[in-house]
Amino acid sequence: MARKLSFTHKLQHLTQRAPSNPGRRGLQLLSLAALTLIGACATSPLGRSQLVLFPANEMQQMGVAAYKEMKAQTPATNNGKKSDYVQCVTGHILKAMPNYKPADWEITVFEDPQANAFALPGGKIGVYTGLLEVAENQDQLATVIGHEIAHVLANHSNERVSTSTLTNTGLQLAQIAAGGGNSATKQTLFGLLGLGAQVGIALPFGRKQESEADLLGLDLMAKAGFDPRQSVYLWENMGKAGGQKPPEFMSTHPSGERRINDLSGRMKSAMALSLQARKAGRSPNCR
Repeated sequence: MARKLSFTHKLQHLTQRAPSNPGRRGLQLLSLAALTLIGACATSPLGRSQLVLFPANEMQQMGVAAYKEMKAQTPATNNGKKSDYVQCVTGHILKAMPNYKPADWEITVFEDPQANAFALPGGKIGVYTGLLEVAENQDQLATVIGHEIAHVLANHSNERVSTSTLTNTGLQLAQIAAGGGNSATKQTLFGLLGLGAQVGIALPFGRKQESEADLLGLDLMAKAGFDPRQSVYLWENMGKAGGQKPPEFMSTHPSGERRINDLSGRMKSAMALSLQARKAGRSPNCR
């Protein structure tokens, strides 16, 4: 029985067999892309059309590989109090999500002064201790973590890797996903997955993706019983921190009046979700 190839291996297989003629190779790639696109249209949780080429299991493999490398490069904190605090906040958000399974998620608190966090396909979450200096309470920390988890739930990493696959770095990314490639290409892929500043590659999510993550993240933290009103104060704090040089998190995440206005516009429904969660017994008390 013939082995079924994933999209990544199909792309790699086709390019390896392609003749040296650039025009012929381009036509073959275009044909594969066209066939793939037939089943590649997806819709984000907020109804936006997306290009999603990679199956979930391949994205999870990429996320796990990136997370493993991050853990090898940056030490986890030895501060048990900080670790327990982040685990508590993140745990409340995850438990409020449908079909939550503890084994599907892993959280690491990294000992690093940057005010940053990330979430990757495959259920991998990283929070840097520097973020705890900017997020003044559990609700503000929940804002950031909810935002990052929302990127994963909305398939934003898949969307970015898919777009890149059909443009300038597609072949290299296919090789990386299959286990090869050089370190510079690896950094590019990790940046597309959502690591951004952490790997020295400034690849911020698009404005529409950021807006979706803001609103979906607001809902996530509200459903866990956190106070969504603190989201506005969090982004204000982020803007003030560091004086003229904002925190790393803000350097790759657009901020400003529009972001706060969008959050404020969704606040009524978010407050209703939070009240409902508290009536159901979800009342986080993380310190």
